[in-house]
Amino acid sequence: MVKIRNALFYEVEIIREQRVKAYEEHAQSIPEGHWDALKKAISSDADEQRDVELLVAELDGEVVGSVALFPAKSDAYKGLVDMLDYPEIRMLAVTRQARHKGVAEALIKECIRRTKVNGSQYVGLHTADFMKTAMRLYERMGFERLPQFDFQPADDGIIVKAYRLSIE
Repeated sequence: MVKIRNALFYEVEIIREQRVKAYEEHAQSIPEGHWDALKKAISSDADEQRDVELLVAELDGEVVGSVALFPAKSDAYKGLVDMLDYPEIRMLAVTRQARHKGVAEALIKECIRRTKVNGSQYVGLHTADFMKTAMRLYERMGFERLPQFDFQPADDGIIVKAYRLSIE
């Protein structure tokens, strides 16, 4: 069973390494500049900003995934997108061995739960077309497109697409 909890301070570097390994599969299908920008973003210390919740997923006692939940009105994308009025899910990553076991969905559901507890009506995220599995998951979970918050981080034609879920 997947257990979701707050990350411990000594796990941060391991989490960042896991993120890069999880996203590396996309490196061959996108321009080098875009991969460089993505790699820099997912291994940065952005997850250490004030009030960011860094969560991990454990399976059989091992950390196999993580996600960062940025609070509303935070600079989650270092100036690339306007500050949003709702929390933003970022840097979702699951190790290859733990995929298709409900880890990503469990992490997202915990972000939704925490967002609801904090009184927000929405939670958002950004993703790109090359992350097809992630996009299917988000759409299946009810996230809807918000094109007005899309952006291009590497000016290479790849659009990072905004999604938002209404929390009831």
